[in-house]
Amino acid sequence: MIFDTLMIIALCLLVLAIMANLYRVVKGPSSADRVQALDSVGINIIASIAVFSVFLHTHAFFDLILLIGILSFIGTTAFAKFLERGVVIERKR
Repeated sequence: MIFDTLMIIALCLLVLAIMANLYRVVKGPSSADRVQALDSVGINIIASIAVFSVFLHTHAFFDLILLIGILSFIGTTAFAKFLERGVVIERKR
């Protein structure tokens, strides 16, 4: 009973963290702040899925956690490269 209540509180706090990061994505003063907020949103989504998985006593969401982690890393890396060089994929002619 107490464990379930703690899991629900943890999920609510993670949702609040995601909302705060989404605000930073929209109102961020610079592009670097937006990239960092998007990366933090990905981490918070992974954490919320993990807490939800523990709450349901299942291992079914572990593949989803891995997929979101990989996509978040690739997206952050590509966006950082775009901010640094102006292009993601360089074409040499």
